[in-house]
Amino acid sequence: MANKTDVDSQLMDWYRQLPTRRVDLVGDYAGQELFIVEGDGLLLQCFDDPALNFTEGFQLLHAAYTVEQFLRGLVQRKCVFHIVFFDVHKRLCIPRGTPAALRTLYLLARATIIRHLTVHLPTSHPNIKLLKFNSALDPAFQDYLKASGAYFVMTHDGANPVPLERDPRLAKKHNLHLETIERQELQRRSMFRRSIFCFIDLGYNVALIHGLAWLDTKVKGLVACGSILKTATRIDHTVFSAQLYQQRNEESSPRLPPDISQDDINLLLREAAKEAVVTERTLLTMEALNLMLKEQSADLRLAMAMLIQMLVISDVGISKRRLDSPAIANRDRLKLDEFLERFAETSVILLQKPIWKDLCSHNSLACDVVDLIDGRLFANVWSELDKPLALGMLSPRLRTQLQKYTKLLQNAAEARELLAGVRSPSSLEVQPPTKLRPLPSDSLSVLPFSHFVFDKHMKPINIAVRPSKEPSGRSAKVFREVSHWHNAKRRLDPKASHALSDRDQNRALRRNQFFMAEMASYAASLTGVTGKILAPELITVSEDGKFAKETTERNKENEPTNKQRKGQASKGASSAKAIIAANIAAKGGGVADKTIAAWKTVRINLDAERSLQSRYRKTKVYLRDLQDDKKTVIEAEVQCYMLCTLLKIHRMLSKQADPDVGHQIDGVNALIFSTIRGLTTARGLTKTIANQIKSVSQALKLSDPGFPATELDRKLTFDPDLRLNEVKPAASASHEFQLLQCGPYMDRNLDSAPDPRIKSFNPDGWQRKVLDELDAERSIFVVAPTSAGKTFISFYAMERILRKNDDSVLVYVAPTKALVNQIGAEIQARFRKQYKYPGNSVWAIHTRDYRINNPSGCQILVTVPHILQIMLLSPSNARNWSQRIKCIIFDEIHCIGQAEDGVVWEQLLLLAPCPIIALSATVGNPDQFNSWLTSTQRSSGFDLTMITHQHRYSDLRKFIYKPPAKFVFNGLPDPSFATLGLDGLDGLVFVHPVASLINKSRGMAQDLSLEARDCLMLWRSMCRHQTQQFSVEKSVDPSCLPPVIRKAHIIEWEKQLKALLKSWMLEEGSPFDKVVEELSKPIEEAKCPKSYISRPEENAVAMKATTVDEDDLYGATLPLLCKLQERDALPAILFNYDRSKCEGICKAIMKQLKDAEAIMKESSPAWKAKVRGYEQYLKNKSKQNPTKAAAAKKKGRANDEEGMTRADRMQDAASEEVDPYANFNPDAAVDGFHFANIAKAEATELAAIHKELNRRGLQPWLMESLTRGIGVHHAGMNRKYRQAVEMLFRKGFLRVVIATGTLALGINMPCATVVFSGDSVFLTALNFRQAAGRAGRRGFDLLGNVVFQNITTAKVCRLLSSRLPDLTGHFPVTTTLVLRLFSLLSESDNSKFAVDAVNSLLSQPRLYLDGPAFKDQVLHHLRFSIEYLRRHGLLSVEGVPLNFAGLTSHLYYTENSSFALNALIKEGYFHELCCEIDTAESRVLRKLMIVMAHLFGRRPCRHSDQEYIEQIVKRSPSVVFLPQLPSAASRILQEHNQQTLQIFATYVRTFVDQHIHSPDHTLPLTGLPVGGNEDNTAPSFLNPLPPTKIRSPFVALSGHGDDFTSIPDLCRTVRSGVFLEENVIPHLDVYPDELETPFNAYLYDFYMHGNIDALERANGVRKSDVWFLLNDFSLVLATIQTSLANFMKIPDTSADMEDLVGGGDEGNNQDDDAFAAVDSGYGSAASSTFDGSAATLPDRSATGKAKKKVEESWETEADKIVEEEENAWDQEDEEDDDEEGPQTAQEMEQGFLRIYKAFSMLKREFDEKFRAMFA
Repeated sequence: MANKTDVDSQLMDWYRQLPTRRVDLVGDYAGQELFIVEGDGLLLQCFDDPALNFTEGFQLLHAAYTVEQFLRGLVQRKCVFHIVFFDVHKRLCIPRGTPAALRTLYLLARATIIRHLTVHLPTSHPNIKLLKFNSALDPAFQDYLKASGAYFVMTHDGANPVPLERDPRLAKKHNLHLETIERQELQRRSMFRRSIFCFIDLGYNVALIHGLAWLDTKVKGLVACGSILKTATRIDHTVFSAQLYQQRNEESSPRLPPDISQDDINLLLREAAKEAVVTERTLLTMEALNLMLKEQSADLRLAMAMLIQMLVISDVGISKRRLDSPAIANRDRLKLDEFLERFAETSVILLQKPIWKDLCSHNSLACDVVDLIDGRLFANVWSELDKPLALGMLSPRLRTQLQKYTKLLQNAAEARELLAGVRSPSSLEVQPPTKLRPLPSDSLSVLPFSHFVFDKHMKPINIAVRPSKEPSGRSAKVFREVSHWHNAKRRLDPKASHALSDRDQNRALRRNQFFMAEMASYAASLTGVTGKILAPELITVSEDGKFAKETTERNKENEPTNKQRKGQASKGASSAKAIIAANIAAKGGGVADKTIAAWKTVRINLDAERSLQSRYRKTKVYLRDLQDDKKTVIEAEVQCYMLCTLLKIHRMLSKQADPDVGHQIDGVNALIFSTIRGLTTARGLTKTIANQIKSVSQALKLSDPGFPATELDRKLTFDPDLRLNEVKPAASASHEFQLLQCGPYMDRNLDSAPDPRIKSFNPDGWQRKVLDELDAERSIFVVAPTSAGKTFISFYAMERILRKNDDSVLVYVAPTKALVNQIGAEIQARFRKQYKYPGNSVWAIHTRDYRINNPSGCQILVTVPHILQIMLLSPSNARNWSQRIKCIIFDEIHCIGQAEDGVVWEQLLLLAPCPIIALSATVGNPDQFNSWLTSTQRSSGFDLTMITHQHRYSDLRKFIYKPPAKFVFNGLPDPSFATLGLDGLDGLVFVHPVASLINKSRGMAQDLSLEARDCLMLWRSMCRHQTQQFSVEKSVDPSCLPPVIRKAHIIEWEKQLKALLKSWMLEEGSPFDKVVEELSKPIEEAKCPKSYISRPEENAVAMKATTVDEDDLYGATLPLLCKLQERDALPAILFNYDRSKCEGICKAIMKQLKDAEAIMKESSPAWKAKVRGYEQYLKNKSKQNPTKAAAAKKKGRANDEEGMTRADRMQDAASEEVDPYANFNPDAAVDGFHFANIAKAEATELAAIHKELNRRGLQPWLMESLTRGIGVHHAGMNRKYRQAVEMLFRKGFLRVVIATGTLALGINMPCATVVFSGDSVFLTALNFRQAAGRAGRRGFDLLGNVVFQNITTAKVCRLLSSRLPDLTGHFPVTTTLVLRLFSLLSESDNSKFAVDAVNSLLSQPRLYLDGPAFKDQVLHHLRFSIEYLRRHGLLSVEGVPLNFAGLTSHLYYTENSSFALNALIKEGYFHELCCEIDTAESRVLRKLMIVMAHLFGRRPCRHSDQEYIEQIVKRSPSVVFLPQLPSAASRILQEHNQQTLQIFATYVRTFVDQHIHSPDHTLPLTGLPVGGNEDNTAPSFLNPLPPTKIRSPFVALSGHGDDFTSIPDLCRTVRSGVFLEENVIPHLDVYPDELETPFNAYLYDFYMHGNIDALERANGVRKSDVWFLLNDFSLVLATIQTSLANFMKIPDTSADMEDLVGGGDEGNNQDDDAFAAVDSGYGSAASSTFDGSAATLPDRSATGKAKKKVEESWETEADKIVEEEENAWDQEDEEDDDEEGPQTAQEMEQGFLRIYKAFSMLKREFDEKFRAMFA
């Protein structure tokens, strides 16, 4: 066996390298998926709560409450989980430093909680199961994992972020040597991490239970992504197993009591039942005491005390059990602890006996063991037993019960002697009941406030108002002057800033022109007008702005005028026109003759095509591009020609022996059937064509599609050459053939019908309903899958607005900037309009990065949520722009569920001043969301209708990819013809949707769809496995389908089959499992092919085979792409949610292509011959015209043709055109070694793109990958490059794109195949559906392919069968929103829009999506948010924002950091810090950076990071752990937190006083009421403390009152019935005084060294995330700098807050400005400040000691900073005392100028390093 220490060392090293991601465990990760909560990790997390008194008071009920509160938090957030306990882990729940004598108490708590949850969860939460296993290696546990389908495991890793020597709680516990505690710590960490290794080795990710952040309806935590980690250190399972069980055997064996007899317990139960009602608690107490007395291991007095405390627990309510810990001598304390230890040990053994559970269940005993012992109560009773009057103070009721239970004790006689001398209670002095200590009068009052808009809403709130008091201390000095100075210097209104200079106007104009040119190119890629001029429709204002039928007719009258517009194509012919054209065709009219003649010419060229497949494709393109009036003449004949071509292909394929030819023949047969069906409705159908088609249909034994009667006839212009005798029938049964082969070709028309409002297509019924609702100006919520046809809704609404007038505004809100760009480009391509006044436009784009056109002068604004929120809350917009908004479109509305920005979406929906259009394809709870949305809209005066559609246009077929063991790449294979799907390809295994239903408990997802052949396969399987009880009805037999099957028929059949399958799924003993097993066989039997040669032709160049690792995405992707190429299943998007892996996959494919190409060039005689011919061609060309060649070198190509006649030039051009080498480039990628479709993009266009990207410094390999048809797309890429990828992909030039989720959210980049390349924590049910929806291009692909690569089968099944997560919300009325609403009211002079917005918000019955309807609490919370703003000088008594309200508001996205910043400004910290900015710049900036890193961008370290200091930190320039906040700043923030705590504690108390009158005595999860009657008083000798009013009485059992230490303490221990979200209370916990976990110093480290590699290696920040994190911080600095400048009215610095961007975005914008200047001739590209050569890094060597050795510096860095800080502030108090009065206004202004200077310098230095690093 391996050495235990070695295994532990390897394990710790493995765990250190385990990657983690912080995610929203519900919204971003688990959704509705089941996960496992490891029980002992849960208990350790809860038992380690500092508020829990275990060591002195043993508060068992408090511990159970803490556990239930944690689990209730998961349940409230809709988590689905089971709880699993492992026997080998039972001692892991014991917290750090627990003495040996007390450890048994934790084991008793563990046993009672397990028993309690086991009994009560089935009643309260039947879906939460509690299970017990021996270990993670227990076969029974692994069987459970397979059966349950659990997604991940939540557990503890044993880490503690507080170093032993600094743990304040150890001092309170019994003395233990640190070495002993450290050994216990190592043992616990090792055990937990062994189990983590087991989980990950089994393929499960692990979420860490400690460090969870509860944010509204979200819970964020770290997930160890082991399923995507290739472990470098493999530890053998046998070693692990031995270690686990060895650990168990090393545990000290408990002292066993005498044998426990079931008869003895039954006897005790019968006797006890005679005296009183027996519960499990009383029986357990009595049995344990009797066993202890029997073996003489218990003192009788202690036993009596235990008996009395049992009676008191049953008699009085828990609110009366708040007691002080009695003063007990050390000797007595040891005696007490020994008794409790023995009692706990005995009780645990009893609870674990099987007979105990059976006996309690048989006798129906109430399970109340969770309140078995109240340690404080027990200690108080025992300490009073020596007093003669103590027992006499018991109430008669308790004395009577005590006498009854005493009879049942083993030593009953001795016990009776204790009771003999007790005096009558009537003769005793009765103590009065304890009264609550009254609070100071001003603690329950608020500062005066009144505002006419808010007053009416807050009228029900009755709170005392006290006179306003001036701020005290330092805040008085600063704010007294700030208020005075601020009144004289009002904040600058950005909208009223000075006019732009000529230079800035030119710059803005150039930028707009530059972006407009980009958008034109982008629009061209969306509309397919490459090489043509965009021809958007001219919109004119109509009388009513509606698309009514009469309006359409009126527009037709003006049609001749409209047709004069150049490039305007006909919108379609009416049926009358079609008849006329048909008659003309029949009579041989002039138009028909010309059309037929032109067709003959085209057909001659088509006949010349050697490849029949190419002939068919070109004919199809010809027909698609044919003008509508010409289609009326020859559409049927062209289709007939295509049919004849297909028959020739069929005959050709039938003669081949290729194994894949069968799939091609099936595909051709399906295409023939589809063509025949299409001919039945083709225009120009003649008798001759109809007869030809009928004969084909009969020869192939196809169903008769039914041809319409026609009198037209005309001889075909070609010989059909059918030769039907050589064609084999398609299938023996027409139904089977249609279902198996023709599903994708079926007629998809559901309930489509013409509608005069839509010209381009016939809308379906649900789409017409949408139009009706929009015309009625009602709000709509549309849920429909991708490709179903949601896009037209937005553009119809836009056109309505444009036609209505020139003033109305529609806002389109998109979640990403990429989608914003796309929508803007589409609008540009669709609409144009002429306005009376300059400055107006149809559309504009507004994001933080850039603007195109004027956002306030357009009619259609396309933006992101943050910007719309800024604009709606902007006072300058309130009286004009905001009132013009008539509609807001929220695309991808499900983004409201995001943890980061979801609250902004929610606030926008609540503030919307007009009807809305909400669109999404992926909402898990549409009915619930619709209910909330309807109530919010109704409060605003609008009706809302939900419209759903469940069916995609094209089906998706799923496959799992198994790469070959050996791969030979010698070029891309030739694509097959007419094969849909990837069936039959080696390595690609079809996944039937029903095969994913391996976990019946998950149910069947509503959107689980079946295509036609899926239905047939399912029906056949169900028929094979049906029984007499579970039979398949005849009504679902496919023979009941009509002769020609349509998509509508399949939908109905699918519905019937799924209903039957679902009924089987719910019934035990049904054949459901057998059906799933049969359909899963192909997956289970799939194996990796032995080898694969991409081009097995004889003339292919021989290449060396490479070994392919199935888990290596870099090596296994090219073989997959070759398979897709074989089936013509490109273009493809490969989704991988790791940005660096996206780039790595692209690089790997590029290398393989280039290496194979190089080998081919070296070994191919044909290639060498071609190169020799090209060289000879160049020589010949130079000899033919040496003068021309010389001139070209000197003067360039412009003078090449001088001196040549026109005939000479024509001759040269002709010769160049004919010469095969004229366009040959030996350096270009060779066909077969690239994925580009070079026919899809013009060379000039590609050259322009390359030029743009080159001057942006794009990496060469990315440029080269584009030329080979491969692109990378993720948010970290340059914006211009991303746009180039999108455009080239849409054009068809790029056929492979590797992307993260950036392309999954609404971007118009449809493809033939979507590949999920590798697993990720972000590959969830939601993201899967979003990304998979890209497959199946409407108009291009009849079927979409979805391929899973290197993803486990279990994960694939989970993705296919999981239901979408429910949308959950956030508490929207944040303190910053309140402040911004007051700014809106005040600075817009209470405009109607502002007043309506506030009234609408506060009138909502359910503000909180997925939250309760608690309007009273919301209003109370609002009133105390106002109180906070009043007390901190941000709001006046009349509701006017004061002082730095603007700065705080502008930093709304950093809440609550913005309030902490305001506190530091308010208390003068920055004045003191920055006073030396001119003399000690380096020290001031470094300290300022530390403070800012504590406030913004906070990333807590992992709890285990402290363990790896030696391995990581000492070897890195990073300090990793952020140095402590300077003491002065720390003191201010802690005082701020205490003030905030007082405010919100008052909020709770006043709310409880007014609204809550019921006792709080039920456990939060199980709902079990505990304790006795709340009206009964506790025995007076116990001296109970006053009951708590706002703290939970469960927590008060540990002695806590209504005095709280922190805001987390208040929020986590508040009584039930009170809403209190910790994250919406404006506070910021300070490390280490208020937080245990240090923060990651990544911002400070970057500022000090600017090393991105160090950030990744030491700080653990992924390189792909660094840019975004730094850019966010730079934006914060920019906001502070600009707010200070505007506040002080510094000349030439005013800026609109909407324009602020981070340093990275600013650098991109400067690049764009520079390039625009070059293109327009105004400047040079060298002016870009983002150029890395221009950016210089600040040199700190002159102002501070350089690090001579990194190993020595990291430890002293924090100490050095703290020492400098203390030296700078050590005279602070004395200086404050010496000050004679407040500073003058001039001194104050100078102080703020120094602050502004310091922040400006910090931003400049930070941005310089930022830009230099990413140049």
